[in-house]
Amino acid sequence: MSIQSCNMHCSSEIAISEVGRKGIATVDTILNQERIFMTFQEDEVSLILKALTFSAEKHKNQRRKGAESLPYINHPIVVAQILWKVGGVREIPVIVAAILHDTVEDTETTLPEIEAHFGAEIRKLVEEVTDDKTLKKEERKLRQIEHAPHLSIGAKQIKLADKISNVNDVAFASPPDWPHQRKVEYLNWADKVVKGLQGCNEKMEKFYRTAMDRALERLGGEGLFGVLLR
Repeated sequence: MSIQSCNMHCSSEIAISEVGRKGIATVDTILNQERIFMTFQEDEVSLILKALTFSAEKHKNQRRKGAESLPYINHPIVVAQILWKVGGVREIPVIVAAILHDTVEDTETTLPEIEAHFGAEIRKLVEEVTDDKTLKKEERKLRQIEHAPHLSIGAKQIKLADKISNVNDVAFASPPDWPHQRKVEYLNWADKVVKGLQGCNEKMEKFYRTAMDRALERLGGEGLFGVLLR
């Protein structure tokens, strides 16, 4: 049994438009005026829904550090959405792992638990993008830079989508107590990580550059644009 999904829209072009006085912009796919018919197995859709439920439960008591203190689950959903809408990623294990990507690092979830619920392939992807919290913060950040070139393609794509989301948040919805210098330092570090992800997804790499340019413009005080996927 399969579920037909019609009007699935794909495009390599992204429209970034200013909305409102906060300088936050929406990301809209420019359609090619064509229908793309895709078939998904029922168990694939069920797996995505299971991952959303699992991640929402694990992150239920957490909020993002940004000024609006949004529910944490918003972030992995945005990461999955960037993969799907911007990167055109259709590998279900990658989408599912994106939804789960912070559960081990930021909750009490274990990798064996991920494998028990979602299988070895998804466990491996989550493991690849999970920092070792037993290490000091600076060591973890250095390891992300060093390990980025050696990740699998799926893990690179998740990591890139994660950085796109975080770059946007740092520039346009950062924690109230973050000084300007800390924001700039984060962007510099993120860019070093992303350099090791090159070649994993041309569409997302192009979009990342736009996101970073807008973020730097914002922090420089000259721009009022951002890249927030809706």
